[in-house]
Amino acid sequence: MHNNYKWYIIIVEKGEKVKELEDYAKEYNIPIMQKDGILYLCNYIKENNIKNILEIGSAIGYSAIMMAKVSKDIKVTTIEKDLERYTLAVSNIKKQELDNQINIINADAVDINLSDKYDLIFIDAAKGKNTLFFNKFKDNLSNQGTIITDNLSFHGLVEDPRLVKTKNQRGIVNKIKSYIEFLDTNKEFTTTYTKVGDTIAISKRRDSND
Repeated sequence: MHNNYKWYIIIVEKGEKVKELEDYAKEYNIPIMQKDGILYLCNYIKENNIKNILEIGSAIGYSAIMMAKVSKDIKVTTIEKDLERYTLAVSNIKKQELDNQINIINADAVDINLSDKYDLIFIDAAKGKNTLFFNKFKDNLSNQGTIITDNLSFHGLVEDPRLVKTKNQRGIVNKIKSYIEFLDTNKEFTTTYTKVGDTIAISKRRDSND
């Protein structure tokens, strides 16, 4: 990790409003990115000069807020299906005074058609729909853009099936494994994985010479 990593740790630790979001998510069991994961994502955005971001799955707005805080010229479009979480996200974004940088849409991403191009597409929604979201929005990616997907370890259950306790967990694990296979065999994109947070996949278009 580069030196900027420590700089982002300082920003997160000092942001009381961000800390409130983290505490709220923990209290009400709302899934947000693990700290190492969001720090990695923010560093990636800064180091790659990313300016226009599409996020699939806003939850309470935590990731969108953190991404927008990297630079004042970053624009984030984020989509959230759940009305209650969408409403919370709108409130949190306003509290952070980031509503001029973040456009949040209350809809099922499956039903959304966008024409804009994005430097980064961040998939952090229903795990069973990762492949669908990837294929649906890949044409919205700029030529040198990146698709990043979170939660590919699913709290360690993907690597260690012995930890799976319920039928629902088994179903999610199987869908994540299918998505990983989809990424690994994709002829259009090449994917690398980083073991930070809950494991992140970084997908970029293959060079035409590959």
